[in-house]
Amino acid sequence: MLNSLEKKYEIERATMMTILVATLGYFVDIFDLLLFNIVRVQSLKDLGVSGDGLLESGIFLLNVQMAGLLVGGIIWGVWGDRMGRVSVLFGSILMYSIANILNGFVQSVEQYALLRFIAGVGLAGELGAGVTLASELLPRNLRGLGTTFIASIGVAGAVFAAVIADIADWRVAYMIGGVMGLGLLVLRLQVKESAMFEVMSKQGEMARKMLKPGNPLMLLRPKSLKKYVAVIVVGMPIWAVVGLFITFTPEFAKAFGMTGELPTAGSAVLFCYVGLVIGDMFSGLLSQLLRSRKKAVSIFLVLTGVFSCVYVWGPHHSQQSYYGLCLLLGIGTGYWAMFVQMGAEQFGTNIRATAATSIPNMVRGSVILITTLFSLLKAYLDVITAGLCVVGLMIALAFIALASLKETFGTDLDYLEE
Repeated sequence: MLNSLEKKYEIERATMMTILVATLGYFVDIFDLLLFNIVRVQSLKDLGVSGDGLLESGIFLLNVQMAGLLVGGIIWGVWGDRMGRVSVLFGSILMYSIANILNGFVQSVEQYALLRFIAGVGLAGELGAGVTLASELLPRNLRGLGTTFIASIGVAGAVFAAVIADIADWRVAYMIGGVMGLGLLVLRLQVKESAMFEVMSKQGEMARKMLKPGNPLMLLRPKSLKKYVAVIVVGMPIWAVVGLFITFTPEFAKAFGMTGELPTAGSAVLFCYVGLVIGDMFSGLLSQLLRSRKKAVSIFLVLTGVFSCVYVWGPHHSQQSYYGLCLLLGIGTGYWAMFVQMGAEQFGTNIRATAATSIPNMVRGSVILITTLFSLLKAYLDVITAGLCVVGLMIALAFIALASLKETFGTDLDYLEE
């Protein structure tokens, strides 16, 4: 009896260690991912870019980084379903840590772009693998809280990035992010693999061929593709807000008629992600209270729309008021945890890591579409109207997509996609 209880305790401790390490990994992931948004102007000026080139080069580099996330989302997702969720946590963090250290030595926009692409590929693996592990290791009534913990603490990495960027040179900030990632590799040695994956991996060769673990083509089947695209669209308003209103804070602040010392992207990211931490915690708890992913996400989509309007038409008379609006935007878009959880819960074990890893990166990569649409509209509309139109369109599409998805709260995940 004692041995049985001891064994049970060890299993629980191993699971909690896995969740903790996944959380820290996502913290470093967000630190590195948002660091470019924060140091964009400073870094490009140091590389000799000025004037309108700051916005143009900024959009180019952001799109390159997001293209890396798109590629990495598929690579690491397939890897996770074929080789294991834990191996993704090792490989991805090693890639983006090295890329970010090298980022501290770039001398041209071209070098900057190459390393942001490589870092993007590496960054793509963290969240999906962590959420997949949490979903498969925790009891079904607790897995939403596990993802909420990972996302809520993880997004605080953006707050830390803003603080570091404020006190250190942008090159040093990139190096700090890379070193943090390499340090995390030591903790990864204690990470526990998913039992669901281990059972699947022990199947015979013929059975494995039938299961087709990690086959991305399975996502192109009509039924799976519909779910896959719908979940991606549900998450797009988050990155429409972050990719436009927050990343291009100096440009929007100027369009609002603000004068003197304008708000900085770094501080905007800090306040927005403080709001995201708050929002992610509340959306996770709300999902548990309502026993529904869809209802919680619906409420936060409404908040995203309301707070986007408040951001555009609210008070912009000081930096403090502007940052307060950024905080509201963060709270409204704080359904990232529930969105990622929904993505993991929509698919079977043999394709879950591929879906859960690629979906959030497809959303991040949608920034390419969002900024392109923004640039096209900006040719006919002012910056503010163009931004609000893009965000409004993303919210409307998200509601339509959400209505097509099944409710997954408390559903059994121990099944295979056929």
